[in-house]
Amino acid sequence: MQTMKKASLIILFLSAFVMNGCAGNNKPGNDSVSNSTTSAVSPANENEGTVVYLTTEEFRKQIWDYQKNPDSWNYKGKVPCIIDFYADWCRPCRMVAPIMEELAKTYKGKVKFYKVNTDKERELSATFQIRSIPAIMYIPKEGKPQMSVGAQPKENYIQNIKDFLKVQ
Repeated sequence: MQTMKKASLIILFLSAFVMNGCAGNNKPGNDSVSNSTTSAVSPANENEGTVVYLTTEEFRKQIWDYQKNPDSWNYKGKVPCIIDFYADWCRPCRMVAPIMEELAKTYKGKVKFYKVNTDKERELSATFQIRSIPAIMYIPKEGKPQMSVGAQPKENYIQNIKDFLKVQ
């Protein structure tokens, strides 16, 4: 009976680990795979067509100042945007990174693409209750943002851009 309980607990633990992907609290640098997500990220003042790293302060300036207006969503951008919440140690996040880079080029001038490092920007991640990554936030020019979680095929992101951002 005791062995059965232990086996059940082990199976439960492994199932939770596999199902949550990168929902854990891993620390940066604990993964032996090289870090490719930050190498293609551009500073916030770069031209469109690239994925731009976004800090909490820049988010409040460019996207929404949730400290001034916590009860009212008011997107400051001129075109829709996508924010990729990621962490360097997250393998699914590294799979999504080149897709976002490609989509940033495809939708240049129509959609802005940002990345938020959840380990470095904890306040911003907590504001949107990011518990599992990658988490992709779609912010239309008008209306409320929508979120998708987990690595998906490129076609799904394209469909979400059409459905949520109304961009062809």
